[in-house]
Amino acid sequence: MSDTRRRVKVYTLNEDRQWDDRGTGHVSSTYVERLKGMSLLVRAESDGSLLLESKINPNTAYQKQQDTLIVWSEAENYDLALSFQEKAGCDEIWEKICQVQGKDPSVEVTQDPIDESEEERFEEMPETSNLIDLPTCELSKLEEIADLVTSVLSSPIRREKLALALENEGYIKKMLQLFQTCENLDNTEGLHHLYEIIRGILFLNKATLFEVMFSDECIMDVVGCLEYDPALAQPKRHREFLTKTAKFKEVIPITDSELRQKIHQTYRVQYIQDVILPTPSVFEENFLSTLTSFIFFNKVEIVSMLQEDEKFLSEVFAQLTDDATDDDKRRELVNFFKEFCAFSQTLQPQNRDAFFKTLANLGILPALEIVMGMDDLQVRAAATDIFSYLVEFSPSMVREFVMQEAQQSDDDILLINVVIEQMICDTDPELGGAVQLMGLLRTLIDPENMLATANKAEKSEFLNFFYNHCMHVLTAPLLANTSEDKLEKDAVVGSTKSSTICPDNYQTAQLLALILELLTFCVEHHTYHIKNYIMNKDLLRRVLILMNSKHTFLALCALRFMRRIIGLKDEFYNRYIIKGNLFEPVINALLDNGTRYNLLNSAVIELFEFIRVEDIKSLTSHIVDNFYKELEPIEYVQTFKGLKTKYEQEKDRQNQKLSSVPSILRSNRFRRDARALDEDEELWFNEDEEEEGEAVVPPVEKSKAEDDFPDSYEKFMETKKAKESEDKENLPKRTAVGGFKFTFSHSASAANGANSANSKSVAAQTPPAGSNGSSSKNTNLATTVTATKQGSLIGLVDYPDDEEEEEEEDTSPRKRPRLGS
Repeated sequence: MSDTRRRVKVYTLNEDRQWDDRGTGHVSSTYVERLKGMSLLVRAESDGSLLLESKINPNTAYQKQQDTLIVWSEAENYDLALSFQEKAGCDEIWEKICQVQGKDPSVEVTQDPIDESEEERFEEMPETSNLIDLPTCELSKLEEIADLVTSVLSSPIRREKLALALENEGYIKKMLQLFQTCENLDNTEGLHHLYEIIRGILFLNKATLFEVMFSDECIMDVVGCLEYDPALAQPKRHREFLTKTAKFKEVIPITDSELRQKIHQTYRVQYIQDVILPTPSVFEENFLSTLTSFIFFNKVEIVSMLQEDEKFLSEVFAQLTDDATDDDKRRELVNFFKEFCAFSQTLQPQNRDAFFKTLANLGILPALEIVMGMDDLQVRAAATDIFSYLVEFSPSMVREFVMQEAQQSDDDILLINVVIEQMICDTDPELGGAVQLMGLLRTLIDPENMLATANKAEKSEFLNFFYNHCMHVLTAPLLANTSEDKLEKDAVVGSTKSSTICPDNYQTAQLLALILELLTFCVEHHTYHIKNYIMNKDLLRRVLILMNSKHTFLALCALRFMRRIIGLKDEFYNRYIIKGNLFEPVINALLDNGTRYNLLNSAVIELFEFIRVEDIKSLTSHIVDNFYKELEPIEYVQTFKGLKTKYEQEKDRQNQKLSSVPSILRSNRFRRDARALDEDEELWFNEDEEEEGEAVVPPVEKSKAEDDFPDSYEKFMETKKAKESEDKENLPKRTAVGGFKFTFSHSASAANGANSANSKSVAAQTPPAGSNGSSSKNTNLATTVTATKQGSLIGLVDYPDDEEEEEEEDTSPRKRPRLGS
C-alpha cells in the first residue's frame, strides 16, 4: 500500500498563466547519476511512469505555502508546484530541499528575495527594484498595473514584493478613487482593468491588505470593482443587493459598535467569497486560504463577543419565551439563534463546549420546547435546526433535560414528545422536516452514544423513560391505521383483502414508513425494552397488516421490521410468531405478487432463505407444516424445497436418536405415572401463558424448562399417528388464521376472528368444531392453549414399546391432546 504522506499532484504553469494538472503520483528524493545531484522524482500512481524529475539546485528559490505546497521555477517560463495530500509529506520533502541548499527547514523561502537569479527575472518588469516600483496611480496606467498584478501571481517571491509595495504606499485607496472616476465617466475599459487588479490583489492572499480592502471606507468600492467582470456583457448589481435588498435586523439592539461593524464586515466578505468571486481551480484554492481564515476568525470573534454579553443573551431568551412577543419578533429571535449556532461551528471544541453550556444555562431547551410547538412553519423549521445543533453537540445533555422534565410535567408537553408530534404533523408532502426529526430521535435513542459510568447508567434510565413516556406517542399513528375497529369493519364489509385499513394516502404511508424505520432501529439496539413492547402490544401483527398497502415501499418497511426480528434468532420472538401465525400475511403477499419479479418478491424470498441457511428449526417446522402446500409450486428458487429438506433431515435425526435409546429406558419400570406426567406438562403450559401475558423473561429462564423435552415433537407425532383421528374430535379447533386468544394488552382474538372469515388464508383448512368441542378438556384456558398452540411448544417423547399402555389410557381425560395444526 502506497504511503499517502508522499502522495502529490504535479502542476505546471502554462502560457496563459494557468496551472495545468500533470497527474497524481508519489514523490521521493534521491540521488540521480545522470543529473549529478539530489533530485525530486514523482512517479504516477496509475502506471509508475515518471511524471517529474527535477534536480534540487543550490540556487533555486523554493517556497513552501499553506503547509502542503512547494513551488519553484526551473526556467524563465517553466514554473512547477507540488501539492501534497498530507502536511507530513510536504515537511519531509521540504527538509530534503533545505538540506541540499544548507537552509533551516523553518524558513518558508529557501533564497533571499534579492537573490540574483530572481533579480534577472524582474528585468522584464518596468522599473523593478527591491520592492517593485508601482506605476503611478492614474487612468492611463491602469492597463500596465493590471498586467503587473496578474504577472506576479505565478511567483511567490514576486507576490510578496507586490504586497509590500501596495501596503507601504497606500496604493489600494488611490486605486479605489480611480474606480469612482471611471464609473462616473462610464470608462468601461478602465473598469475592466480595475476588476483584474482588485481580483489579483485578493489572490495575493495577504491579511494586511484585506484589512484595508474590507474596511467600512473601502469595501463597497471593492465590491463595485468586482461587478465589472470583462466576461460579462452587463455588470452585476452586487452593491444594490448589499445596500437595499439585504437588511440587517437587530432582534435586540446591539450597543457595541465594534461588534456591529464586525457583523457587517463578515456578511459582506462572505458574500464576496461565495457569490462574487468565481469558483477557484484546485490550485487557486490556496490563493484564497487567507480570505477563508479572515472570515473564520471574524465569526469566532462575533460569537465570543455575544457570548460574553450575558445581558444581551438573557434579554433574547426573555423575549423568545414571553407570551406577549408578537410572531414576527419571535421569528427574528429564532432566526438569530439559528445563525448564532451556525457561527459557533467555527469554534474550537473547548470553546464550542463552553458556548453550548452557556446556552443550556440560559434555558435554550425550554425555549425550544415552546417555539417548536408554534404554528409558524418558519419558526418551527429554525427551531428544528437549533435543536439539531444541540443534539449533535451533546445528546446526553438533551436526554438529561427531558428526564428531569418528566418528573415535573405531563407526557404531552415533554420535549421529545413535542418533537415526535412535529414529526407526525409535518405538512410537507415530502416530509422533509419529519425525516430530519426522525434522524434526531434516532440519535437520542441510540445506545452507542449513551454514557455508562459507575455511578450512572444513562442507557437504562433513558430507555426506561422513553418506553414509559414517549413510545406510545411514536406508535400512535401506526396503531390508529391498523386498529381492530377497522379490521372488524373490513370483515363486515366482506372484503377479501384488508386494503381499506391500509393508508392509501401517500403522505400517511411515508409517515408510517418513517415510524417503522425507527422501530426497526429499536429492534436492533433495544433488545429487552422493544421485546416487551412488541409482545404486550401485539405490534408485529399490527405492522404486518401494512403488507396489504398499495404502496410497495410501506409493505417493504413492514417486512423489514419482521426480518430484523427474525434476524435476532430469539426463541421468544419465534414462539410469538408461530403462536400468532404471523407468516400468513407475508406468504399471502408473496402469492398475491404472483410471478412479478420485483423487490417485494426478492425480500420475501430472502426472509425464508435466511431461516433456511440459519436452520431456525422452530420456524422451519411451522412453515413446512402449515404453508408448504402453497409454497411447493414456487420452483424458480430452491428456498422452499430446501426448507422441506431441512425439516425432513431434522425428523430423521430425531428418529435416530429415538432408536438409539437403550430399551431398558423404554421399560414401563422407568415410566413415570401418566397422571404425574400430564400434571407437570399442564403446569408448564400454564406458566408459559402467564409469562406471555406479562413481561418477557430472558431466554435463559425458558431454556431450563425445555431441557426436559426433546428438541422436536415430531417423534411424538410418529408414534401416535395411528391414534390421532380418535383424539381429534375432542380437541378445540383452530381457525385458518390461528383463532386462539392472546393474553396481551391488545388482544388479537377479535382481529383473528374477523380475518379468518374473510381474508385469504394459506393455512390448512380445518373442519368446524364438533359437538365435543365443549368437553371437560376445554373448561380452562390453560388446557385450551395447550391444545391449540401448534408448533410453538415441544411435545413429550413416547416410545414404541409403550403402545399397549397408551391404548389403555386413550379414555383417560388427562391424556395429552395432539398439538394439531
